[in-house]
Amino acid sequence: MLIPKLSEFTIRRNASAKSFQRGEAYYEADAVLSLTQRGNLLQAEVDGNEPHPYQVGLSFNSGGLTSVKCSCPFDGDGWCKHIVATMLVCMRQPEMIEERPTLEELLNRLDHQQTQRLVQQLVVEYPRLIEAIDRHVNWITYTPVKHDNVKPLRHYSLDSKPFAQRVRQILRDAVRAWEDGDDDDAITEEILNLVQAAVDLCAQGDGKNAIAILAAITSSCVDNWDDVADYGSDHDEILPELNAAWCEAILTAELTPEEKVDLQVNLETWQDQWDADFGLASEALRQGWDYPLLVQVLQGDIPEMGVWEDDIPDYADDLALIRLKILERQERYQEYLYLAAAEGQTEQYLTMLGRLGRVDEAIIAAQSQMNTMEEAFALGKTLKEQNSWLEALEIAQIGLNLPGNCQYDLAIWTTDLAIELNNQPAALSALIAAFHIQPSLVSYQKIAELAGEEWAIVKPDLLQILRTFGGWGTEAAKVDIFLQEGLIEDAIAIVNEMGSYHADLIYRVMDVAISQKPGWVIANARHRAELIMEAGKAEYYNTAVEWLKKARAAYLEAGRKADWDSYKAKLIQEHGRKRKLMGLIKEKGID
Repeated sequence: MLIPKLSEFTIRRNASAKSFQRGEAYYEADAVLSLTQRGNLLQAEVDGNEPHPYQVGLSFNSGGLTSVKCSCPFDGDGWCKHIVATMLVCMRQPEMIEERPTLEELLNRLDHQQTQRLVQQLVVEYPRLIEAIDRHVNWITYTPVKHDNVKPLRHYSLDSKPFAQRVRQILRDAVRAWEDGDDDDAITEEILNLVQAAVDLCAQGDGKNAIAILAAITSSCVDNWDDVADYGSDHDEILPELNAAWCEAILTAELTPEEKVDLQVNLETWQDQWDADFGLASEALRQGWDYPLLVQVLQGDIPEMGVWEDDIPDYADDLALIRLKILERQERYQEYLYLAAAEGQTEQYLTMLGRLGRVDEAIIAAQSQMNTMEEAFALGKTLKEQNSWLEALEIAQIGLNLPGNCQYDLAIWTTDLAIELNNQPAALSALIAAFHIQPSLVSYQKIAELAGEEWAIVKPDLLQILRTFGGWGTEAAKVDIFLQEGLIEDAIAIVNEMGSYHADLIYRVMDVAISQKPGWVIANARHRAELIMEAGKAEYYNTAVEWLKKARAAYLEAGRKADWDSYKAKLIQEHGRKRKLMGLIKEKGID
């Protein structure tokens, strides 16, 4: 099964020019060792610089790719070379993909006893797996308790002790790892995984047991945090998520007055002991769903300040979004719209109208309320999902002229939508907007294709954008385009002062410039080589020799062999005692 909508244009758009070039080299070198498909998941092993292959994971649906990951440490923009190589195999050699059963299909082959034995064997091989099994079995298989609106519920059906124990173990493991010299911080991710178990229970409507889990996690953190605080660990990333989870659990549960008092006391105690801020959770506890102003809003009577009497707190948006999440879960859509309107949650208001099929209302509301391109992007995607493609394109085009921080992503999405609708002018306009933000050769070529007879008018403007664009990380794209257009002077201007870190890019310009501007190649390459040789750092002599090779080739191209011989003699006279350098010069055939 091929990944829907996968094309070389998609790959180039999501990878830098350098990553694509290297990924294609990996593809041609057969570095993709295996490619396995299980349903809508693809797993590849790609040979790299480490002893073990890198793991590339792709997931997709009928609309195309949904996530792309690689285990390599690449931290640049876009896809790494291993992902590019994998994508190229998927596109060009789909016969390499080995289709294997999904996990569900595998488990369906086993009866109850075989499944038991499998899990037991896995625990033998991976002992720590038992901790995860313990937690998940505990909260997945609990017996729900029916709430009595009169009698307070004082007990929880889920045993929360394993969560407290797991927090203690996480903190102890972290201390042990730090004492062994490991600088990684696994605390945040692992504790947030536990918090997610409570959030999952909220999604099932079980706020009571979510509260039990959160109480166990929070109490254990407070009691044991001193152990990791001594090593400089902080809870800055944990607290916002924990606070939000508490808020959602409180608003999901039906709490008695006594339970509310107990919770408030606990939250205040944890705040003091852990130097934490549970203001969001405390406000949710105070207001609940019976707060007069909130009731008024949910009935459609919206005051000027929404649900707030005085100053609006910093967490107002967070509280509103959590309330909207719960209202949506409970299918209280009209109340959702009232609250979103009252709290200025424009994106949520517009997208909910779209999801409810109230497209005309959404369009009218957008024309007066939509203020950011993020709001337009969200609404556009919602309308497309509702098969209102023309309306989605209209909203996206409006969004490109609004303020925001997603112009490139919105412009590319608009381009693709316009192409699918055969709207060439809209596609061209959107792709030019994307080019303004992030120039690339693939976009330049696509613009040329879309412009058709207008290319002669559009092209000078694009080249001027390149000459004045100051964005970091676009040097390769500029060079690609200038070289394609034969604008060697512009390409030279890009790389002339670059450091040797960009050697591959400089080499490319030199290889093209050698026939037209050999003098520049000679001067630039000599200067770079001489800096290294005069510094006397032997570990960089290989690089110096590569620059000398470029200089020699330019001398010969210009018919100046005698000048090269004279320069070479001078080098030997000045650096002849540097044995490693002289050996490399001879080995590379430039002596």
